[in-house]
Amino acid sequence: MESVRKRLAECSDEAHDLYLNQSVPCLDGPPDPLLFYRDWIGPNKPCIIQNAFNHWPALSRWTPEYLRQKVGSKVISVAVTPNGYADAVNGDRFVMPEERQMSFSSVLDIIEGKVQRSGVFYVQKQCSNLLLELPELTDDLEPHISWMSSALGKLPDAVNFWLGEKNAVTSMHKDHYENLYCVVSGEKHFILLPPTDRPFIPYGVYQPAVYRQRDDGEFEVVDQSDSEKVPWIPLDPLDPDLQRFPQYRRARPLHVTVKAGEMLFLPSLWFHHVRQSHGCIAVNFWYDMEYDIKYNYFQLLEALCDITAST
Repeated sequence: MESVRKRLAECSDEAHDLYLNQSVPCLDGPPDPLLFYRDWIGPNKPCIIQNAFNHWPALSRWTPEYLRQKVGSKVISVAVTPNGYADAVNGDRFVMPEERQMSFSSVLDIIEGKVQRSGVFYVQKQCSNLLLELPELTDDLEPHISWMSSALGKLPDAVNFWLGEKNAVTSMHKDHYENLYCVVSGEKHFILLPPTDRPFIPYGVYQPAVYRQRDDGEFEVVDQSDSEKVPWIPLDPLDPDLQRFPQYRRARPLHVTVKAGEMLFLPSLWFHHVRQSHGCIAVNFWYDMEYDIKYNYFQLLEALCDITAST
């Protein structure tokens, strides 16, 4: 089994040496679909794309005043946590946020500092929350990214809306979607790791739980005892515990900031950790490619890492 561990580590080194970039490249405009598939989707490499959605009215319209007028009374799903970490390991638990139904205006009141509330608030519900909860905003952007849909031969499976406070953090994880992440205002700060760095990224299995705010304002952690345990990454890439996870020294994270008007292509199965500027607004498009050859290859790599970690 030691020989397998060694070969997995060598696979990561070879990927970095042969085809992965040492930083995230930038494209100056929407690419040709075929070339984008050849150069980025197929090799599974991230990139920034500038000037790809300059024509969206959202870039100029989505001010707090406009959003209050357009969707202020709409009730939306909001994730609330005591520390900004939703869907993250806390001790021996995988803790999910308290999900509240709030008017859009009340969320803006908190973000703009007009109202003080304990906790950190983040509009982050996925599964196409833009289309399902805020359809009034869809006229301000495209329903899909035409060149990406052409490259993949399908429309996106979800279009999501993101709005939150500076302290809202997305813990390190991966998705099986090809992801186009469009920042409308503010900035998003990503830490990225390729799937081939999986041998150096620790996983644990945790009891799922949720935060719940009591009447006195304090948050408690409530177990979901009827739910199966959740595999998740306990490491924080902002402050990695290298005594506990020494193998992470060999990982090669990429740091990239996506600014307003820029789009990040985040390939499927790339590990990512995300922070943001206060009040940042973003929209992302998920294309589910769970059953393509690339996905199967990296799932095999994942299985081998799990086997070697358990022996």
